[in-house]
Amino acid sequence: MKKHNFSAGPSILAPEVIENTAKAVMDLNGIGLSVMELSHRGKDFQAVMDETVALFKELLNIPEGYKVLFMGGGASLQFCMVPYNLHKKKAAYLETGVWAKKAAKEAKFFGDVETVASSADKNFNYIPKGFTIPADADYFHITTNNTIYGTEIHEDMDSPVPLVADMSSDIFSRPIDVSKYGLIYGGAQKNLGPAGVTFVIVREDLLGKNERAIPTMLNYQTHIDEGSMFNTPPCLPIYTCMETLRWIKKLGGVAKMQQINEAKAKVLYDEIERNELFNGTAEKDSRSLMNICFVMKDEYKELEQEYLSFATSKGMVGLKGHRSVGGFRASTYNAMPIESVQALVETMQEFEKTHKK
Repeated sequence: MKKHNFSAGPSILAPEVIENTAKAVMDLNGIGLSVMELSHRGKDFQAVMDETVALFKELLNIPEGYKVLFMGGGASLQFCMVPYNLHKKKAAYLETGVWAKKAAKEAKFFGDVETVASSADKNFNYIPKGFTIPADADYFHITTNNTIYGTEIHEDMDSPVPLVADMSSDIFSRPIDVSKYGLIYGGAQKNLGPAGVTFVIVREDLLGKNERAIPTMLNYQTHIDEGSMFNTPPCLPIYTCMETLRWIKKLGGVAKMQQINEAKAKVLYDEIERNELFNGTAEKDSRSLMNICFVMKDEYKELEQEYLSFATSKGMVGLKGHRSVGGFRASTYNAMPIESVQALVETMQEFEKTHKK
């Protein structure tokens, strides 16, 4: 039976990315060595790093003055590294979910933190609007896509202070104006590669202005100076990121990726609205293209586990919603083919036929 992988992360990768990575694990480019056993300072892996950085810059149209870094620790380590490097007196945060709250919690170790707006009043089912970014903040932090709650910021906002964004789960899903951001970071394990590597895009002129002493490994300048190789980088995940970026470029780049993602999301959101059994959880103007969350309508709540079992029997994987929301979550990241979304819709329609009142 064909499996349809809707897992929130680590998540689906394009088949050719997996295949090419598997080949490199056995033998990188015919050199007789696995990518897992190369010296990270040798020319063969340096070529991988160089191409990955170059593809980042090309596909996102990153302007001069920015550096692309790869390191470990996940996005969660960046919750600490961002304020360590940028927080002097006050930072501002937009609270749109669990990960945004965790990021703000870390920043409080370094100074004042102002929450400019929050959607906690409705269990984070919308993106706040009409808030004011304090002009005296050192930076303003946002989480662009909220995997647990299925909400997303779809446009690059203007900010009077450096804008910092956690784009773990929607990077490369749409074009972005990098010049509007001071720093972008994210874990790779949604749209970019396997777990184990974190990317950072940072504007160099923001660094070196903080008087506090920063531990060597937590200082962005360390990783800039050493080309992301101050210590041994996560070589295999970086290689897979390179393969993913090659795949995105071959498809037509991030603009084409956005078209594909919008088409996939429309298929599923349309069915959620049509189907008698289901309701979406996110407000329409805040709905994510990456994580589509839905629940059984109140009169059908008792069927939730039955539907999950039915969908699983049809090859749907990873549909169970986060415990804080319940219901179902279909993660439709870049590598998710529209055929899998259509297969999910078919299970919803089939279940409706036999269970609607």
